[in-house]
Amino acid sequence: MGYLIDSNAIIDYLSGNLPEKGMLWMNDVINETPVVSVIVKIEVLGYKNSPETDQLLNEFIGACIMIPLSDEIIDQTIQLKKAHKIKTPDAIIAATAKSLGFTLISRNTGDFKKIKGLIVSNPWTV
Repeated sequence: MGYLIDSNAIIDYLSGNLPEKGMLWMNDVINETPVVSVIVKIEVLGYKNSPETDQLLNEFIGACIMIPLSDEIIDQTIQLKKAHKIKTPDAIIAATAKSLGFTLISRNTGDFKKIKGLIVSNPWTV
């Protein structure tokens, strides 16, 4: 089973804001080569940060497997947008996880709870 990591989980992990059990669990996930959607790269790197924070984020994202937008992910995103009141970035992330058959790691479980077939793990509650 694989994992797709959402932006908030990356930020919480890199800032050390997760509870100890969540940090240990995320260490295991990340040690197996982290996987992110291209939209997560845009979200994580799209803020103005200090040079040190930018370097940390760029190094982390650079170590990830980046999943681009495929026709399948685009089609699933469209279907999710039609079926649910969901923001486009969240729909892309959910569609990416579903298309890969991966569990999504996210703090925002409420954003994804109505999507059938999507498994979400919250690093704050593992």
